Amino acid sequence: MEVKMHPDLQQYVPSFKIGCIQYESIVIDTPPKELKGRIELFQKTVELDLSEQPITYYEGVKEWRQVFKQIGVDPTRHRPSHEALFRRLKQGKGFPFSDSSAIVLNNFFSLYYQMPIGMYDLEQLQGPVEIRIGEEKDEYEGLNGRMNHMKGKITNVDQRRAFGSPMVDSKRSAVALETKHILQLLYLRPSLSDDDTRALTDNIGEMFQQVHGGHVETAVLS
Repeated sequence: MEVKMHPDLQQYVPSFKIGCIQYESIVIDTPPKELKGRIELFQKTVELDLSEQPITYYEGVKEWRQVFKQIGVDPTRHRPSHEALFRRLKQGKGFPFSDSSAIVLNNFFSLYYQMPIGMYDLEQLQGPVEIRIGEEKDEYEGLNGRMNHMKGKITNVDQRRAFGSPMVDSKRSAVALETKHILQLLYLRPSLSDDDTRALTDNIGEMFQQVHGGHVETAVLS
């Protein structure tokens, strides 16, 4: 599926980049024990860090707060999704494990690489997909159970309507255990070099494929 980024985004954030990964013919199952063990170890490290430090101890949290400010969004009212995960750990609520290896791995990547990552069922989308600043009409029902109004915020849209953002994904495009084809969007940290963003995008695609099989294609939009 064609995925593009509107040039207006770089008027607000000149080094704005998106990692785009498409998976085909994958198999989603319960998370492997090895993955759960690695995540639990990582969780303990984060909880130890955050017992003595604020959320902004992590550069990726500070960076995405700044991105929101540059676009004109108050990051204290609308939090990037990875910051919400860090806050969950700081509050002692633990990592949000589920029966879906895809969702668990996606959340782990978001914490580990300190950036929002969206994951969407390709069969629920009508391409092309564009990442842009939301307009008055852009809204969607989110996984948070609320209607999310996207005017002035970074959002993803297909031929039907908005379906996701760096804050929360939509119910319409949610990945289920039966999902076979996925679009994963990495809202990359603007400070990363072109080489680093390319390597990071490829690495995430490779690690996701190791767990789920199938075919993977990666690209960086800048």
